[in-house]
Amino acid sequence: MKLPLVLLCAHVILAQAQAWIPQASGTTASLRGVSVVNPQVVWASGTAGTYLITRDGGATWRAAQVPGAEKLDFRAVWAFDDGAAFLLSIGTGDQSRIYKTTDFGAHWTLLFTNPDAKGFFDGIAFWDRDRGIVAGDPVDGHTVVFTTGDAGEHWQRQQTAPASGNEGAFAASNTSLALAGKHEVWLGTNGAHVLHSQDNGRTWTAAATPIRNDGEGAGVFSVAFADPLHGIAVGGDYTKAADPQRNIAVTMDGGRTWTAPGGQPPAGFRSAVAYVPDKKIWIATGTSGSDISLDGGATWKQFDATGYNAIGFVSSTAGWAVGPRGRVAAFQMK
Repeated sequence: MKLPLVLLCAHVILAQAQAWIPQASGTTASLRGVSVVNPQVVWASGTAGTYLITRDGGATWRAAQVPGAEKLDFRAVWAFDDGAAFLLSIGTGDQSRIYKTTDFGAHWTLLFTNPDAKGFFDGIAFWDRDRGIVAGDPVDGHTVVFTTGDAGEHWQRQQTAPASGNEGAFAASNTSLALAGKHEVWLGTNGAHVLHSQDNGRTWTAAATPIRNDGEGAGVFSVAFADPLHGIAVGGDYTKAADPQRNIAVTMDGGRTWTAPGGQPPAGFRSAVAYVPDKKIWIATGTSGSDISLDGGATWKQFDATGYNAIGFVSSTAGWAVGPRGRVAAFQMK
């Protein structure tokens, strides 16, 4: 029987094995941030003020610490090339900071320190080299959002609606924030909501998801979009790493509504999800392994059981995962 073209393409992709190929990172820090610039240049970040960079596709990694930041936990890195990158540390009050380098990490400048004594940054993202956004846990009942229009030199607090139940986000993989186009941004929360702004974080709406939020370790951990309409949110309960219950939601209307797909879900808690544009596939990862979806998130197949915290892709030949104890791996499909 002759297969329809769509099914034939899916069978071709299924025949290609997926795998994470470990690389030597040169550090034992716990890594939670990764920013893939291109097939050669990748940045990563983690505990003890650690950052990593490769300029040869992971054949060699250079690991170092930001001077004076040795006690900080860099949960996020956002890079534009092998020279320019931002690091975001997490923690209460002034432990949440933003650093920037423009010379390959030779020098780092402290750009911004959380001004709220009870504040806690969760993630950072940029639409372009000048315009960026930082989100943090609520202060005085309101989700914290700061934006910049001058490459991080100055940050302006945005007014936000009251946070439902004082809910915040998870600083697990720097993918609780997702961007699309020139103005849109989404933020997943531990209350299993996805907040959405169409004006660079100035105003927000909230939509409920079917992802579980039945404990302190449960909620939406990661959001990603293939385009301004089609997105996926993943999460679950990080204290139940292999539990696949209510760990995924999909949207086809830009985040106005979210539903649970009807097929096989990812095989446990997932802290990060990413879209791979050249193959039109989705990859999710977490502490109990990684999964692939070929049908827009409807069904998932686990392809690796190693625990990772964060992933980043620009294509199927330029994707990386990072995790505990300095774990770094490159994605391979063959």
